[in-house]
Amino acid sequence: MAKRLDRVLGRNVLGRLALTTVAAAALTMADLGGPASAQGTLRLGMTTTDIPLTVGQPDNGGEGYRWIGLTLYDGLINWDLSSADKASGLIPGLAESWSVDPNDPTKWVFKLRQGVKFHDGSPFNAEAVIWNMDRLFDDKAAHYDPRQVSLVNFRIPAYKSIRKIDDHTIEITTKSPDAFFPYQICYILHSSPAQWNKFKDWQKFATEPSGTGPWKLTTLVPRERAELVPNKDYWDPARRPKLDKLILLPIPEPSARTAAALSGQVDWIEGPAPDAVPRLKQQGFNIVANAYPHIWSYHISRLGDSPWNDLRVRKAANLAIDRKGLVELLGGYAAPALGHVDKADPWFGKPSFELKFDPDQAKKLLAEAGYGPAKPLKIKGMISASGSGQMQPLAMNEYIQQNLKDVGIQVEFAVVEWQSLLDRWRAGSASPQSQGAHFVNISYGTQDPYSAFARLLRSDLKAPTGVNWGEFSDPAMDELLKKAQLSFDAKSQTAALADIHTKMVDEALFIWAVHDVAPRAIHKKVKGFVQARNWFQDITGVYIQN
Repeated sequence: MAKRLDRVLGRNVLGRLALTTVAAAALTMADLGGPASAQGTLRLGMTTTDIPLTVGQPDNGGEGYRWIGLTLYDGLINWDLSSADKASGLIPGLAESWSVDPNDPTKWVFKLRQGVKFHDGSPFNAEAVIWNMDRLFDDKAAHYDPRQVSLVNFRIPAYKSIRKIDDHTIEITTKSPDAFFPYQICYILHSSPAQWNKFKDWQKFATEPSGTGPWKLTTLVPRERAELVPNKDYWDPARRPKLDKLILLPIPEPSARTAAALSGQVDWIEGPAPDAVPRLKQQGFNIVANAYPHIWSYHISRLGDSPWNDLRVRKAANLAIDRKGLVELLGGYAAPALGHVDKADPWFGKPSFELKFDPDQAKKLLAEAGYGPAKPLKIKGMISASGSGQMQPLAMNEYIQQNLKDVGIQVEFAVVEWQSLLDRWRAGSASPQSQGAHFVNISYGTQDPYSAFARLLRSDLKAPTGVNWGEFSDPAMDELLKKAQLSFDAKSQTAALADIHTKMVDEALFIWAVHDVAPRAIHKKVKGFVQARNWFQDITGVYIQN
């Protein structure tokens, strides 16, 4: 059964590669010196405004997991990030195996990997796992951390309790049978109890973090840089880093990231400015991209006074978006969305509503809903200027704003810093933080059924329990989600998920734009990178060849 649950079904998102040119803004980073010439040192420009939280559970969304979480730490279950050609699945991490009790599917047994040590030299064992779960679920524990709880509790609603069977075996009990549980536990990353006991303070721990991951943190300068070196004793010899050093730099603005690359101050940037791609190529950068499970969308409010409660309005907004034009705006590095997942995905199902560019039909639907030239629909939304998976959010939102205006929907944006936007999303649409917004622009990884559907649509996962931000509630959808959750067989689970997605599209439960292909500009001297079809990436195989 564990093997069946390990699989994440294939995706086939395709992106076109049309390119244009624009001048990039200048960026001064004096402490980085001149042109890139480091021997074995990789300097990487992130889209974040700050270094992601280093204590175990990172902030800054998926990018926090990518560059801090999964470098310094491991989960009991990890993602297989070794292939560019097939969808990522789950693989053993700090647990060598896991299985669910066939007689009681609320019981999961994890056999822990032996001989693993934290960066401080202390042993990883069953007691350490229990300590890490208490950090997140036992508010009476001395090391309980509300900040880390806020960053991960929405990802693991199934957890009920944990017990030690022996030093290298634990049993986790879920609140109810849940076939999605492996996709929840993989987000729990394990910190060193011994290191915390040294400080008894998470802020101090953040400056000298200790995990089991393939990298160790040596330098942390908030909002400026983090330096990581290889963990030469990492438990998986095949994933011991080849680089001498990794330097992470928060550069949230696309033109500034691009300028840093063009001036030789960094070797790698996430999300290059699309119009600067030709110049980047001329200066020795490869543009690396790959299809992966992702959707860039508007998560809409379903509170009582929301205009999105009218299906005609939701469909009109979806019909108003020129997705092909949006892909061209992005230099071809995206694919038009036909739903929450790609049409080639086995979960796509058979929706009858087609997401296409049809402004005339959009105007007709809005007129039926009582809106027109004399009474335009006015909505407010929260967006970010950068962030993990957010692609080029300012340009994209401005483009969609004009699309919606053309059919009679006037959009007002509140531009919010990325981590602040995530915090507001987790607080829910009814919270004061949302300030009456009718939507929030958050991109999602859709690599597993819990992340793609359950956490966004289950009525019992409204904030603060989960991230059903809009407070959507539909008993029929809850029943479909429950059916999928109870389907431990891959075939029956896929069928249930296809029914969920069909209903999701036919009822236009989100406003969908495009799927990302995660473009990054990487200098040609950087070798060994395999861009996995996943939100996360592994750079342990990367090295510099001057």
